[in-house]
Amino acid sequence: MTGIVASLSGFASSFPLVIAGLLAVGASDSQAASGLLALCVTSGIFTVLLSWRYRQPISIVWSTPGAAVLIAAGGGGVSIETAVGAFIVCGVLIFLCGLWPALGRAVTRIPTPLASAMLAGILLPICLAPVTAVIEHPLLALPIVLTWLVLLRWAPRWAVPAAMVVAVTVILVQAGTQWLSATTLAPVLVPVLPQFDPLVIVSLGLPLFIVTMAGQNVPGFVVMKSFGYAPPPRSVFALTGLGTAAGAFFSGHAINLAAITAAISASPEAHPDTHKRWIAAASSGAFFILLGLGAGAATAVVAVAPSILIIAVAGLAVLGALVSSVGTALEDPKHRISAIATFLVTASGVTFLGIGAAFWGLLVGAVIMGWLGWRRS
Repeated sequence: MTGIVASLSGFASSFPLVIAGLLAVGASDSQAASGLLALCVTSGIFTVLLSWRYRQPISIVWSTPGAAVLIAAGGGGVSIETAVGAFIVCGVLIFLCGLWPALGRAVTRIPTPLASAMLAGILLPICLAPVTAVIEHPLLALPIVLTWLVLLRWAPRWAVPAAMVVAVTVILVQAGTQWLSATTLAPVLVPVLPQFDPLVIVSLGLPLFIVTMAGQNVPGFVVMKSFGYAPPPRSVFALTGLGTAAGAFFSGHAINLAAITAAISASPEAHPDTHKRWIAAASSGAFFILLGLGAGAATAVVAVAPSILIIAVAGLAVLGALVSSVGTALEDPKHRISAIATFLVTASGVTFLGIGAAFWGLLVGAVIMGWLGWRRS
C-alpha cells in the first residue's frame, strides 16, 4: 500500500509538467502521450528489477526538473525530432557515468550554487504560472490554488495530488465530453526518428543531463543513504541511461533515481524491517506501469485545458524545488553574485547563437565565479 501511495503521489504531482514539457518541444498530443507511457514503463520496469536484485527500495522515476528544462527550451526552434536526439545524448551521458565513474564525479562537482541557481532559473517561470492563471482564469484556477493551500497546511503530501484532482474536475466541467473525442485515449507507443542538432544538444541535452544528475540522482542517493541504504551507482546510472535512451525513441525525456518517492518507500511507514522495504518500491514500480496505461486519457484532458492552467498545476508541484534551489544557491555568501547571475540569465529565457538560456546561465555564472575567485586569490 505504501508503494501504491508513492506511485500515485509521484504520478499525480508531476505528469502535467511532463506533458507540458513535451508539447513545448513540438510533440503532438499522441507523441506526448507516448512519451508519458514510455517514461512510466521504463521507470516501473527498472524500479522492480533494481529493487528485487539488490533488495533495496530503489525507486526510478522520470526527471521532473528535466521536464521543466523542456518547457524552458520551448519556442527556441526545437522540434520533437531534435529534442529526441537530445534525449538520447542525455541517456548516453548518464550511461557513461555508470561505465566511467570519473564522469559522474565531474558532473557532481559542478559548483552546487551554480547548478541550483540554473535549476531555480528554469523553475521560476513555471512557478509564476499560478499567479497568471488566477488572473486570466480565476474561476478555474482559484479552486486549484485554494485546495493546494489548504492541504499544504493539514496534509502537505497530498496538496499537489489533490490540486491535480480539482484541476481535472474543473477542466472536465468546462470541456464537457470534448476530450473523449481524442484519438490517443488508448495507450500507444509512437516512435520518433531522432535528429541530432548540435545546438539543441547543447541547449537542451546538456542542461537536461545536468539537472537530472544534480537535481535528481545526487539527492536520490542522499535520501537513500539517510535511510541506511547504498544503491550501487554504476548499476543505477547504467540502467537509467539505457532506459532514457530507449524511451527517447518514443518521446520520453529522462529517467533517474527518485528522491521524494524514494523517501516514501524507504521510510519506516513502508515496513519496520529495513530488509523488506524493497517490496514497497517494487510495488510502486509495478503500479507505475499501470498508471502509464492512462497516459492517453491524461494527455487528452490536458489538451482541452488552457495551457496556462496546466503549467500552473505544474508550478505548484515544483514550488518546493524552487525554494530548495534558491536556498542552496544563496547559501554560501562567497558565491551569491555568481549564483544570482546564473539565475537571472537562465530565468530570462534568452536564446543566443541558437543555444538556450540554461547553458548561458551556467556559463556566465562559471565565468563570474572564476573571476571573483581569482581576484581574491
